[in-house]
Amino acid sequence: MPASRTTFNKRQKERARQERQSEKAQKRLERKSLKPDEPAVAANPDGPVLRYNEEGTLEELDFHDFA
Repeated sequence: MPASRTTFNKRQKERARQERQSEKAQKRLERKSLKPDEPAVAANPDGPVLRYNEEGTLEELDFHDFA
């Protein structure tokens, strides 16, 4: 009968592992949703206003960007 005990222990161990993985995934999603978004416009008091698009790349500077 020791074989069935081993199988039971393996199942218990695997179930615990899956629960930990699930908890970690939930925590990751929660942290991601609470993470503050980056501002779309970053103001630099000494220079031009830098604008970034959705991909995070710098947009072209315009005449009105220089104060």
